[in-house]
Amino acid sequence: MPTTLKRPRNSVTVQYAVPRRGVPAAAALVRWARAASPARSLTLRIVDMREGRALNRRFRRRDRATNVLSFAYGGEGDIVLCHPVVAREARAQGKALRAHYAHLVVHGVLHLRGHGHDDKPSARRMEAREIRILRRLGFGDPYTVESSRPA
Repeated sequence: MPTTLKRPRNSVTVQYAVPRRGVPAAAALVRWARAASPARSLTLRIVDMREGRALNRRFRRRDRATNVLSFAYGGEGDIVLCHPVVAREARAQGKALRAHYAHLVVHGVLHLRGHGHDDKPSARRMEAREIRILRRLGFGDPYTVESSRPA
């Protein structure tokens, strides 16, 4: 009988496919992911533009890098964050990079849990969950620039 290896519940693995300069530490990324889903095992991967674009093209048929992609499978999941896109968005929106990363990690984990934003009621529910989780983590409302900086 073949042996299957399972990760322990709520294990979070962080992979850096970019230099770590400017990217939040693994401990912070893990804490933000667990705040959104303490029971889910997942991998967070921080990528460059090339990998982000290739994944978005392959899985979403969009020929550009995007800030976050979520892939759910068998109670686990992968979240891919494209560092150059996240950094560019934070600058453009006047947000602290750390706050924007926290928001996108929480956003990605909520997608893994089945939450979406395809219609206004779903979007409002998902945004409210994000705001509650981020507030518990010490961040402001990510949908208002003035309060998106850490408290």
